[in-house]
Amino acid sequence: MRIVFWTGFWVFLLDQLTKYLVVHSLNLRQLGAIDVWPPFFNLRMAWNYGINFGLMAGDNPLTRWVLIAVAVVISGAVLWWVHSDPAGRWQKIAAGLLVGGALGNVVDRLIYGAVADFINLSCCGINNPFAFNIADIAVFIGAFGMVLLPSGKNPS
Repeated sequence: MRIVFWTGFWVFLLDQLTKYLVVHSLNLRQLGAIDVWPPFFNLRMAWNYGINFGLMAGDNPLTRWVLIAVAVVISGAVLWWVHSDPAGRWQKIAAGLLVGGALGNVVDRLIYGAVADFINLSCCGINNPFAFNIADIAVFIGAFGMVLLPSGKNPS
């Protein structure tokens, strides 16, 4: 479980540090947009009140608390699963990514009422309207890793 803890810890810390830097230090909250390496990499402030890509969005306090509860329950279930079912090293890292990212977004919902998204990537003539953050990347990779990476079980 140490691998899960430390992976989750560093993901959570990196997520919160980048959000603080971008939202507060670079003042993206007020500026709204900063072109870093157009069109490939830009910072675009987006407050996500829903799930990924704004699903279930709406500045409803009930939605906020439901999404916080769902993230905490899923994080707890992942930790229980990894603890009770032998997981391989890579699966433990994937679990840490998922839990660290989920808890990073929970903190945003508690502090801001929404998740702070700011990374915007576009390429090849396609203008991507969506923004995301480090936690979103970690949750996405972690979820796929939990499903696709081999467990620590030996085949019988």
